Amino acid sequence: MKNLIARDISWLSFNARVLQEANDATVPLRERIRFLGIHSNNLDEFFRVRVATLRRMIELGAKKGNMHLEKNPQQILDQIQTIVLQQQNEFHRIWDGILEELKKDQILLVSEKQLNKDQKLFVKRFFDEEVRSNIIPLLIETLPQLPYLRDKSLYLGVVMRKKESAYDQKYALIEIPSRILGRFVKLPAKDGETNIMLLEDVVRFNLPYIFSYFGYDTFDAHIFKVTKDAEIDIDNDVSTSFVQKIESGLKNRRKGKPVRFIYDKEMDAGLLEYLMKRLNLARKDNIIPGGRIHNFRHFMDFPDVFKSKSTRRQAFTHPELKDTLRVTDVIVEKDVMLHFPFHSFDSVIDLLREAAMDPFVTSIKITAYRLASNSKVINALINAVRNGKEVVVMLELRARFDEEANLEWKKILEEEGVKVLLGINNLKVHAKLCIIKRRVNKKIIQYGFVSTGNLNEKTARVYADHCLLTSNRNIMADINRIFRYLENPKTGHAQLKACKTLMVCPVGMRMQLVKLINAEIKNAKAGKPASIIIKINSLSDTGFILKLYEAAASGVDVQFVVRGIFCAVPQQKKLKNNMHAISIVDEYLEHARVMIFGNAGKEKIYISSADWMVRNLDHRVEAATPVTDPQIKQELKDIIHIQLRDNVKARILDNELLNNYVSSAGKKKIRSQVETYNYLHQKITKIVNEAGSN
Repeated sequence: MKNLIARDISWLSFNARVLQEANDATVPLRERIRFLGIHSNNLDEFFRVRVATLRRMIELGAKKGNMHLEKNPQQILDQIQTIVLQQQNEFHRIWDGILEELKKDQILLVSEKQLNKDQKLFVKRFFDEEVRSNIIPLLIETLPQLPYLRDKSLYLGVVMRKKESAYDQKYALIEIPSRILGRFVKLPAKDGETNIMLLEDVVRFNLPYIFSYFGYDTFDAHIFKVTKDAEIDIDNDVSTSFVQKIESGLKNRRKGKPVRFIYDKEMDAGLLEYLMKRLNLARKDNIIPGGRIHNFRHFMDFPDVFKSKSTRRQAFTHPELKDTLRVTDVIVEKDVMLHFPFHSFDSVIDLLREAAMDPFVTSIKITAYRLASNSKVINALINAVRNGKEVVVMLELRARFDEEANLEWKKILEEEGVKVLLGINNLKVHAKLCIIKRRVNKKIIQYGFVSTGNLNEKTARVYADHCLLTSNRNIMADINRIFRYLENPKTGHAQLKACKTLMVCPVGMRMQLVKLINAEIKNAKAGKPASIIIKINSLSDTGFILKLYEAAASGVDVQFVVRGIFCAVPQQKKLKNNMHAISIVDEYLEHARVMIFGNAGKEKIYISSADWMVRNLDHRVEAATPVTDPQIKQELKDIIHIQLRDNVKARILDNELLNNYVSSAGKKKIRSQVETYNYLHQKITKIVNEAGSN
């Protein structure tokens, strides 16, 4: 459709905004390097999932037409190749500039050809003690088939020659053991200077020692990596358990077809042709020449060798919870909304720990999508079981790239006696819900939370999300209904359809959102104030985009804050300049979903786990909760309006995907993440001052 932007092209535009942050000289150097790592990691996942899906569509052809996806996947793949190569050039230009900045700070990336005498001894010793036992050099020409190449791994392609004969050469392959040893090696250096060597260069330096028994004396070695199809195929064999299907799918993922091959453009031409042939790759595939360094995702963990300290602000306890002995006592009396990463996630952990130890708590039920590697949430739930509570965890095994971790959590939880729910056929459970039941003197009190983000204390430090802690009876009643469905999905969607306060996918949210939009259209046509503000990660659902076009054309003021995919075309004459969209990419990842409907001055405000995409609305269990407390409503409105006024980190989302920054000319500069922190922190100062005056 002419009035829609292809989802994958829009996503690449988002990744270009990440690249803009790496290019921004006002961003601290450590953060600029981190943004390069994020860009690289994003692109890896994009190829593993989206490009792989487009390729599958081409292979299936007419066999499977109704896939709710783009009609011309080959055209989109061609566009992707062009855009990715352009971004790759920009990436390397930015990296070259950052290297110069590092040099000014006396931080040097040293190659195997730049070592002094002491460093050569250090690198040889480090190789002998740490690296040698973790590598297996392979002479690939003697093998009947190319060995299995891991996705995400880095490989050194080696050409070995003898000086006396140009024809006597061999090809070898070495996997760089960065998973085990990390990517960066700090070298001895002169005072005031920091020298860092990449692990692949340690291996390069030691190639004469590695292959000494073959008699070769000349080595040409270059890095490459392979990105593979990461889709998990789940077969329909009813005799196979769901867990076995996931485990089998993970094994098959490792054998996925290559969807991208990135290599050092200086690689020996003969070795490149050989690798492409053995990997069954053709020139029309995503064969991407690059620089000397690949797998920049590791640069998200670049060593902290910077002289300047991090400017990142510390999370603080919500003022309503700051001086209380128990989070629970506050929540049963009033709603509290936490805004991560400004507010500390510890309050959520405290709530669960209190429930685990409270003799009056009888049960805890919670959904889990992505968890921290050493999860305090899980520890609290295990303690609850040990203290005699009933604990039910809905663990989504199909959380992409977290499948293995969640399988491991399943084993741990079940060994402790937790009842683990494993998901529903054809539906991912993405809602972020918790309900705790407490019985005191024959009276049952229920409380918990509804969140926009994962129960992950690590990502809560960098993901901007909202979490409503509440004991609202209507919300608790609906969470109970959702868990009754999750515990017995064979009964159908009746329990989900019975929800009266929460909007729930896949049964009611779509219809209810359309009703809310229609109400704004009706108000606009009646000459009443009409507005819709949507903060979201991704908007790609065609039905909703067309409905929002209708709203804007009818006079409804439609505003978006969208982090990632935005398939709408906002500049159209028929929309009468009523549709405006920005994207904020900054220090924290904007992850929250918020919806504000004007409702003729009596705003209806919701927070949600769902993006406006077909997958979320029709193929997942999602939940959106209304925000009813007047103070919290005002707080949430204030935060959203701060974001809408951002003129430092906000980019305009337009028809041409130009990613131009919102102009601050003649205006006070507003960087929304800093302003939001200050806004929330002032509430603590205000409460302290009020307490002092009393």
